[in-house]
Amino acid sequence: MEILLNAEQINDVIGQIVEQIRSDIPADTDVAIIGIRSRGEILAQRLQSTLEDYFSGGILNGTLDITLYRDDVNEPKEVQPTVRSTEIDFDITDKLVLLVDDVLHTGRSIRAAMDALIDLGRPRLMRLAVLVDRGHHEYPISADYVGLKTDVDESKLVSVHFIETDEKDRVIIKS
Repeated sequence: MEILLNAEQINDVIGQIVEQIRSDIPADTDVAIIGIRSRGEILAQRLQSTLEDYFSGGILNGTLDITLYRDDVNEPKEVQPTVRSTEIDFDITDKLVLLVDDVLHTGRSIRAAMDALIDLGRPRLMRLAVLVDRGHHEYPISADYVGLKTDVDESKLVSVHFIETDEKDRVIIKS
């Protein structure tokens, strides 16, 4: 196991993401931050708490479960995925949706999330923020706001741990 980011570094890269967003999105924009379950929702909550003073109209916040939109949902597995709820209690139509996930790897989760969001409405714009972009994208998907861009070997796993669910903040690489 290799530590890619410790707690202090995670706070620093979240600060970098916030600055990227502030420099790109005007303060009077109608924004909805939507985190992909499960670590993306935690990152989205952290971004919202940091950005809510910036956006004059406030920020809507939601959580998206993409389980049924995944392209591997029907593949045989030892353990079946757990479908959890999507918690978006507002209309996303005509809003700038800031989609948030912890790690961008192949792009398949983001594609699934975009499909799920389109079923809920038609955003004016959609932007993507990720804590770590580890490369090796299979789809032509890239993040607009990235905390750390790195190249991790395909055979390894990048795992994000947040104190809210994992007792400490860190990003690790597992073989």
